[in-house]
Amino acid sequence: MLYIVLLLVLAALGLLVPALTSAQTHWAWLSVGASGAAAAVLVLDWWLRRRSGPGAAGTAVVDHQVSAGDHPVESEGAGDEPPKSPPDQAFSEPGEEDTDAADALIVSELTDEVRVLDERPRYHLADCSWLAARPSLGLPINEARHLGFTPCAVCRPDAGLAARERAAGQSPEPS
Repeated sequence: MLYIVLLLVLAALGLLVPALTSAQTHWAWLSVGASGAAAAVLVLDWWLRRRSGPGAAGTAVVDHQVSAGDHPVESEGAGDEPPKSPPDQAFSEPGEEDTDAADALIVSELTDEVRVLDERPRYHLADCSWLAARPSLGLPINEARHLGFTPCAVCRPDAGLAARERAAGQSPEPS
């Protein structure tokens, strides 16, 4: 868009030369029109950039506190098995979050960004520990759900985003 603005400004300057050297005023009005069009394109570019910025997408950092109930407890016989090695963990998929119906209803209308991995069925929050440094794609949560992705049990995106949405709805309006 900035190239369009540059061309319009150059056109305005080019039209200003005949306006100053001749007695015809329509050249001056064309120069003013080209300058106005350049200003309009600049405002449009600013508006589009502001709208597509990080705050406009509805993304927000969600703080999660992990409680003892969030992770499965190992059974007593599980200590006999050796721990999984990192290569085994790279291929294991995290479980699916057990989403409460009220949270699912709230989340289905949100457009907050979640992260998905190619060939994997779960969607995650950006700070998910399972996601770590794996290359991921950002999608709005309602689109991820529509495409068949399910929430990760590690970062619990549905519970976190629904809780944040409820908190935002209960916060008092600034006067």
